Amino acid sequence: MQVIKSTYINHMGSDLSIVNAARVSYGKNHDSFDEDKDAKLIRFLAKHKHTSPFGHAFATFHVTAPVFVARQLVKHKFLRWNEISRRYVSTEPKYFEPTTWRARVHDKKQGSSESTIISDIHISTTLDYVTSLYKHMLNCGVCEEQARMVLPQSTMTEWYWSGSLDAFADMCKLRCSKDTQYETRTVANQINTKMSELFPVSWEALTKENTDD
Repeated sequence: MQVIKSTYINHMGSDLSIVNAARVSYGKNHDSFDEDKDAKLIRFLAKHKHTSPFGHAFATFHVTAPVFVARQLVKHKFLRWNEISRRYVSTEPKYFEPTTWRARVHDKKQGSSESTIISDIHISTTLDYVTSLYKHMLNCGVCEEQARMVLPQSTMTEWYWSGSLDAFADMCKLRCSKDTQYETRTVANQINTKMSELFPVSWEALTKENTDD
């Protein structure tokens, strides 16, 4: 079974980087982080939407998820995105297959009911057929960029995702919400957890009112 996963690659900066970026206006620089004064400054910056200092800290993740998740997350334009392309890659596709299915909700146009589960639907046979068709098209000489048209939105994809602290915070404030589709929220919650480890004071200041992780 394919799993949704956000793998931490690297980062640049720290909570100290952010306060130093903010204080450079006054010609000041600290060598160590003051848990009192510096933390207060970070909370002040976040509260009053002075976001430019947060742009001096970055992180990169390698995300593996189904296409339908990727198409929701790619909308966050201030994060850098490089994705595998099936114009160039023709390896056998892998698919995300839920073990259970959430029911529809009838009081809004989108979303699902996580309290009602339907479990007697299986898609493995259909996915096997799609894989066979995809391979057949390639074997017949159909180009990769057209053969990929038969692949479903459950096809797994992967991408490198990089951006500043404030850009990832904006993403998580939206995508960690309980209104977000569960599979998409999984990616956001994984990133939320790691970013809180890397930038504990800044991340809490930027996201504490919005995340449910």
